[in-house]
Amino acid sequence: MTERGSDADRGSTDGGSHDSGRESADTIDPVELEILRNQLESVAEEMGEVLVRGAYSPNITERRDCSTALFDASGRMLAQAEHIPVHLGAMPGAVEAVRKHRPRPGETYILNDPFEGGTHLPDVTLVSTLSRERQAATSEDGQSTSSEQSEIIGYAVSRAHHADVGGMAPGSMPAGARDIQQEGIRIPPVRLETAAGVDETVESLVLANVRNPAERRADLRAQLGANDRARTRVAELLDDHGDRLLDSFDAVIAYSRQRIESELAEIPDGTYTARDVMEGDGVHEDDIPIEVTVTVDGSSVAVDFEGTAEQVGGNINAPLSVAQSAVYFVVRCVTDPEIPPNHGCYEPVSVSAPAGCLVNPTPPAAVVGGNVETSQRIADVVFAALADAAPERVPAQGQGTMNNLIVGSSSFTYYETIGGGAGASIDGNGLSAVHVGMTNTRNTPVEALETEYPLRVDRYAVRRGSGGSGQFRGGDGIVRTVTLREDATVSLLTERRRYAPCGVDGGGNGETGRNRIDDEEVPAKVTRDVPAGTTVTVETPGGGGYGGPEP
Repeated sequence: MTERGSDADRGSTDGGSHDSGRESADTIDPVELEILRNQLESVAEEMGEVLVRGAYSPNITERRDCSTALFDASGRMLAQAEHIPVHLGAMPGAVEAVRKHRPRPGETYILNDPFEGGTHLPDVTLVSTLSRERQAATSEDGQSTSSEQSEIIGYAVSRAHHADVGGMAPGSMPAGARDIQQEGIRIPPVRLETAAGVDETVESLVLANVRNPAERRADLRAQLGANDRARTRVAELLDDHGDRLLDSFDAVIAYSRQRIESELAEIPDGTYTARDVMEGDGVHEDDIPIEVTVTVDGSSVAVDFEGTAEQVGGNINAPLSVAQSAVYFVVRCVTDPEIPPNHGCYEPVSVSAPAGCLVNPTPPAAVVGGNVETSQRIADVVFAALADAAPERVPAQGQGTMNNLIVGSSSFTYYETIGGGAGASIDGNGLSAVHVGMTNTRNTPVEALETEYPLRVDRYAVRRGSGGSGQFRGGDGIVRTVTLREDATVSLLTERRRYAPCGVDGGGNGETGRNRIDDEEVPAKVTRDVPAGTTVTVETPGGGGYGGPEP
């Protein structure tokens, strides 16, 4: 649950507490709990499959830049598919924003506003009510009657990165955006669907502001299909289990909370600090600091970003929900990643940041790069702080960037996040050519890319030797070169071009990344109009090494 503290100059998020009045955690035995938990998770996974198979954009069908989850009626996450960390950790804010509108059974709300439950504008979220019919008995003049009433028991949520949502540049991720209006259409929580069907007026207003509206409509309908599948499957589970299913909601959350609290209790109590920087904001090249203080107290963790730079003129501001998501990701990594991910994992963790700072900006701040790049640095800096508390649990730094490449025009939009090197750890070498941190997408296969877009892939290879040295080596990055076959606009949003991913315990640093347009090396963040025949090359960073070289 997202809450604002009494101090008007600060924002905070915490898991809060919940007392449903049920004694479900005590009455459901472990075997039954495991069955019900897996059934809920299977619904979330099936939602994701429906979305991927029903969408049109390669960004969803190939890269799988989407996420799905289930929530209970009070807005607590019950189950998620193993999709995108930055999507999932921020989803509770979207559900809370919709719940303020008092949705009714059969309704679906759409939103992408980063200041009302979203992350950045290309991530469009649909929140659908899950309901059941129940008998309500009444008595009138001594006559017993009964009627059916719909009761909301939860929410199905899908979030997908749409390849374009309008704005000043194709792909809606312009490097030089100075306010959120330049990044695309901003959708507050609004009802898209009722029990009678889709509100075509709302859909038309949304699609009137985007490039390639036919593709966007298909992707939206795929999200609706995913949420409808959740309604069907949850109704089937209710038929099978009745109120026992609702009892399980408290039980699965309590189970995850107990497990993560036991893990946190093993980390030494104390206050730990760290600092890192962003390499410019797309407008200015100056370093922009992120500072964090992590306080471990028994089985709880408090994360405070006091000291972080004020929000900036460029687009790397990260909404507080994104900062929260990055913190949750780190906590899961340093505990037991096999703990079922739900609200119980969030409850022992609190996150706070001064209002108006880089990781808790106020409107009309531009934020599209904050979701993809600043989230990565937040994860890095929280890892660094916890390395002082539990060094054996924290790997060397990975590439620390999503290497966003956007190429588009009025007729097409190609978007890719490019993998790189993972940091080595006490357990072994870092993986090469993979996504790390807050992203978990696949790549776009060369065959699909060249078929769908006026682009040619000239080179796609592992960047050998870019990982840091050490007892265990960091993973290597990637080299990708693309040639444009039409005039288009190119945008790059990247990091770790000045400062290398660090090794630990004597391990070497990974190589920094590089961006080139034709033969010119360009900044980490840039947007340019270029003619057909232009080549764009992205060399991604390697991961840091772990431990000094063996004698």
